[in-house]
Amino acid sequence: MIKELALLNWKSFADAKLYIDPITFMIGTNAAGKSNALDALSFLQRSVGNMALSQAIGGSTAVPPLRGGKEWSFRSGSDFFSISVTIEDNPAPSNGEQFVYTLSLRKTKDAEGCELLSERLDRYRDEKLNKTLFYTDKEEPGKAIIPVYFYTGKRGGAKRVDMNRAYSILSQLITLSSTKFVTKEVFDGAKVVAGALSRIFILDPIPSNMRGYAALSDTLNHDASNIAGVLAAIPDDRRSEVERQLSEYVAPLPEKDIRRVWTAKIGQYGTDAMLYCEEGWKGSGDTYISADARGMSDGTLRFVAVVAALLTLAPYSLLVIEEIDNGLHPSRVKELIDMLVKLGRERHIDILCTTHNPTLLDELGPEMIQFISYVHRDKDTGAGCITLLEDKENLVKLLGTASLGKLMSLDKI
Repeated sequence: MIKELALLNWKSFADAKLYIDPITFMIGTNAAGKSNALDALSFLQRSVGNMALSQAIGGSTAVPPLRGGKEWSFRSGSDFFSISVTIEDNPAPSNGEQFVYTLSLRKTKDAEGCELLSERLDRYRDEKLNKTLFYTDKEEPGKAIIPVYFYTGKRGGAKRVDMNRAYSILSQLITLSSTKFVTKEVFDGAKVVAGALSRIFILDPIPSNMRGYAALSDTLNHDASNIAGVLAAIPDDRRSEVERQLSEYVAPLPEKDIRRVWTAKIGQYGTDAMLYCEEGWKGSGDTYISADARGMSDGTLRFVAVVAALLTLAPYSLLVIEEIDNGLHPSRVKELIDMLVKLGRERHIDILCTTHNPTLLDELGPEMIQFISYVHRDKDTGAGCITLLEDKENLVKLLGTASLGKLMSLDKI
């Protein structure tokens, strides 16, 4: 799982590092750079697939561009950026093994926009460099290839293989699906890193897109538009338990009493599905009203999407959610936090959220301060900075004057 994200000349960040825990909250004012940090994770997730690096930023017919595209991916005045991640295998090995993967791109003058500048994968054990599994060397002028040197385990140096600089080396290595050109040790390390990056899932639920029928699917869309199809496609022996948990976590949200949330297959061939909800007023006996997703509130649908993602994503995923509390009444924030902590732990899914909500910060309590980072701009250079809240100067003194949520409202953090 991803433990650290380091950014160099990426968007608004000159040199910043984000620590990722089982649950991590990012706070900060508008335009501080929270979304820029999340875009780096999105770029890494795209780059490990069979996608050209220029498309991972600029988009294609299949995927939209990252916010700002190439023009805003490189920090102003810089012609390159570098993103590095520290990854721990799952479950964490007893020898303290970690991988550090670094990917650097540079601008080009042609329409492609950007290309690989350098890339490397290092393995650490007990915080000490153990082996460099591969690294790139300077390119040869006028060529579209880049020399890559792979660890061989033999005395006398690494093995050189020329590879396409339009794609990440990691994605090309995984696409080979064999150890023909590299040792099993290198390939296994690459699989660990590629697996962690591919399991980054950025969720941005759009309630209006969740209200219709959806085709059965094994993969949740990033806007949760196919949530009914994903839940309905779960095998029967597990779907009842997923729907039970979904109903349990959603029940406390609205003023009404939600008895059940479920999906049903629709149509002659059962290839589509709809999301349903059964609700009523407390004390009304057995009188309940059933409605489909078209009658559910935006806040409830967003919450359903978050719970569904936690229940259906692969273990050891990283779930990223912007404005986690958007559309949720402040009185229900505690239920949200409890759900994130409980389901994340049970399903071995790390959660990274951004928030502006003072009520949510107050509900977190002092014991959660170590899991909060605040994003801000350097007062002299304007460069984006990411700071652990526990490292903020005079934090104890500030907390003696007001709650964490109040301090954020007063722009004291």
